[in-house]
Amino acid sequence: MSDKAKKIEAKVEDLSKTSEAPNSSHDQQKTQEEILVNQLCEGIETYEHKTSKVFLGAITAGLEIGFSFLLISILYTFLKGKVREESIYYITAFAYPVGFIMVVLGRSILFTEQTSLLTLPVLHKKRSIGELLKVWGTVISGNLIGGLVFVFIAVYTSLALGIISKDSIAKIALHVTKPNTLIIFGSAILAGWLMALLSWLVSSSKETISRIFVIYMITAIVGFAGFHHSIVGNIEVLAGIIFTNKVSFLEYLIFQSTTLLGNAFGGVFFVALLRYRSFASNF
Repeated sequence: MSDKAKKIEAKVEDLSKTSEAPNSSHDQQKTQEEILVNQLCEGIETYEHKTSKVFLGAITAGLEIGFSFLLISILYTFLKGKVREESIYYITAFAYPVGFIMVVLGRSILFTEQTSLLTLPVLHKKRSIGELLKVWGTVISGNLIGGLVFVFIAVYTSLALGIISKDSIAKIALHVTKPNTLIIFGSAILAGWLMALLSWLVSSSKETISRIFVIYMITAIVGFAGFHHSIVGNIEVLAGIIFTNKVSFLEYLIFQSTTLLGNAFGGVFFVALLRYRSFASNF
């Protein structure tokens, strides 16, 4: 290990001990270094979980995030014909954060929140790229399966109750898939960047109310801007495939792979890599 690597490791260990010490300085605002170490330790902890635990946590997140889509669909159905269509998407954005609040406060495992967390141990040479891809695969699979189950149970039930319509499902699916692949990729990068930043900011918050505010603020930006989130988008497009004939399975595959790659790139590069390099450059 080089002298620089030893200094970085010593600093991380020192900050880890400080964060675990009783009556530590955490009544005060955390420093950027303390947040990074907290994220690093949380990421390593995820690697140490059994695969089954990670998978079940990911399925839970895929289910819970569906309530964002459900509320958006209910609002769209209710507002259709009462408000100009271009205004509906901005109004429904107020409901977008609900599922994220459930996931983050409930400590479920959402891919876009985990991109930075799981990359930091790799950058710190505590885990390999192969291990990263394995955990990512487990989380993504669980999130997508959870979303599929949500579509069959919650969306079908909501259609039967008449609180959402097939037209609203089709409009939402078409809205997220209509941009070309390059635009979707760029949009997904921005969403991934914001979601990884969300994890960072939540880690710096100590109270539940402040965490809810941070979650709402960040995810509302994603909703209002219409940035593409791979796990919410999974539900939006799957519902369009299953309950309407407006979206094809091929369009779903292209959309899903593009948003997953974009979300991963945004979280890894703009949060994990830049913040870790900023920390390491001090040594």
